[in-house]
Amino acid sequence: MKAFNSNNVIKKQFSLVFVKFAVCFLVLGFAYRLFLSNFEQFSQIEVNHTVFVSNDTLPPPVTVSEPPVAVNLPENQTLLNGKCDLFIGDWVRDPSGPVYTNATCYSIESHQNCMKNGRPDTEYLYWRWNPRDCELPRFSPKKFLNLMRNKSFTFIGDSIMRNHVQSLLCILSQEEQVDDVYHDEQYKSRRWYFPIHDFNLSVIWSPFLAKATVFEDDNGVPTDITQLHLDKLDDAWTGEFDNFDYVVIAGGKWYLKSTIYYEKDKIVGCHNCPGKNITQVGFEYAYRKALNSTMKFITSSKNKGYTFFRTTTPDHFENGEWNTGGYCNRTRPFKEGEVDIGYVDEAMRKIELEEFERASEFGLNMKLFDTTVLSLLRPDGHPGVYRQYHPFAVENKNKKVQNDCLHWCLPGPIDSWNDIMMQML
Repeated sequence: MKAFNSNNVIKKQFSLVFVKFAVCFLVLGFAYRLFLSNFEQFSQIEVNHTVFVSNDTLPPPVTVSEPPVAVNLPENQTLLNGKCDLFIGDWVRDPSGPVYTNATCYSIESHQNCMKNGRPDTEYLYWRWNPRDCELPRFSPKKFLNLMRNKSFTFIGDSIMRNHVQSLLCILSQEEQVDDVYHDEQYKSRRWYFPIHDFNLSVIWSPFLAKATVFEDDNGVPTDITQLHLDKLDDAWTGEFDNFDYVVIAGGKWYLKSTIYYEKDKIVGCHNCPGKNITQVGFEYAYRKALNSTMKFITSSKNKGYTFFRTTTPDHFENGEWNTGGYCNRTRPFKEGEVDIGYVDEAMRKIELEEFERASEFGLNMKLFDTTVLSLLRPDGHPGVYRQYHPFAVENKNKKVQNDCLHWCLPGPIDSWNDIMMQML
């Protein structure tokens, strides 16, 4: 029999106690860390936003950029397939300012030339769109023109589309001078040519996308009610669609005009047509019908090009509409949560998203260009009263001052649309 060794027993007992103590310590540490993790996960931080209501001119721009504001994403604005959403983000200060001015770009229309027309504040020029979960490089005209070599890029829609084209032209003209090769009588449909890159850029005037007969004078004042065929698209763009390499297309605010609707050449209703003894069906009915026809045409087209479908652009009239004294004189962007989308814009965007989703089931090469929310946050970027030259000058004191709270100053917020478009390409 082996002799009993008390020292060995004591050593074994001590080792056993030490191991148990170490295991207990590790378990407690893990539990504590798990508790903190859960606490951080379910704790909520409240962010209070103060609505900016001052209309005073702001001091000169700061020389550093502000970080994005931390806010919660709305339920319908989440990351798509794990990738960043270019249309969810914040407007942040950009001390570098625009890449062009009214002195370096000739293609700015007079009613969007806010600098020349005497707008006194410049703060609206020093903001840039910053997607929340990804980087958005500044638009590179050289890179864009190289990408578009031997190609064509066409914008189809209304005056907002023309506004976008002018912004793109101003940026591209810093790289290459362009030739103005075509315009219609009213300069609504136009085409430009970049000879070095053999690149054609054009805009086709088609505010309804569908076939329409419009009765208006040169100032946009209606002389009779518009007639719109919901089941027939506008030949102005459908006849050339197969020849385009890249397209941006959109409907818009023209659907709010007083209009009689036709299908199969028969009246099916109207919008805002008192005294006509026609059933009021509303603009939503017409807009859905026209977009449905548009999507069907695009999906069935032989064109293998790339199409952007742009969503509606909100206006920022306050205390009235364009013809009832509405104005827009804010000088800073909204932050998310400071402004709600209006009924009309929400209804139009809902229809756009639904019709795009239905069309995307066909696997067409079309991307959603959802500029609605980011544009909603920029009430400061419109010409307002500076749609006309020095509206408060002595010689204009007897003239009626009209506000433009729909289109965008150039340079202005719409320039960021091109940053996004380039990134999508």
